[in-house]
Amino acid sequence: MRRRTLDALLTTGGAIVAVVLLIAAGLLFWAGSFANGTVHDQLAQQKIVMPAGQAIADPLIKPYLEQYAGQPMTTGPQAKAYADHYILVHMNAASGGQTYQQVSAQAGAMAKDPAADPTKLAALNTLKQTLFQGDALRSMLLNAYAFGTLGAIAIWGAIASGAGSLVMFFLAGLGWRHLRRVPESRDVRLGHATPLPAVA
Repeated sequence: MRRRTLDALLTTGGAIVAVVLLIAAGLLFWAGSFANGTVHDQLAQQKIVMPAGQAIADPLIKPYLEQYAGQPMTTGPQAKAYADHYILVHMNAASGGQTYQQVSAQAGAMAKDPAADPTKLAALNTLKQTLFQGDALRSMLLNAYAFGTLGAIAIWGAIASGAGSLVMFFLAGLGWRHLRRVPESRDVRLGHATPLPAVA
């Protein structure tokens, strides 16, 4: 095989890879922007303001929410902090650390007991409803966090793909430049190179 043919194939392949990486960068950037924009818009519509002051005085809450105190919730990290270190803390305080499933099972068993105290049953049902609402809100907020995280990963992927594309374009350019300098008669041989013809 002629050396120029091999160089042309490699250089063309590099240029194709550069184009593919550039397209991937554009798609990833679009996906990341869409994800981040959707998370921002959906959270902003809820008009949730991050708690501040005495509302976050609890040492189980303050270290995680202090940096967001008083801000409108518009980002995934804010949503995660609110879900895991505010809502969940209050849910655990109300239920003594029991989950919705555990409280629901207790309420179901008590409802079947004819000798059950109606006041205790009503309190258990109220707690069950509170935990259900808390779990539903946490689920929505954590989904926003997950979607926002995927958006951030897509943006970083776009940056990496864009950088890779620039590198490949640069190498392809060097390849085309080198291609013009290789004599047409030069072959590719395994084990040794064909000597260049002597210049008179």
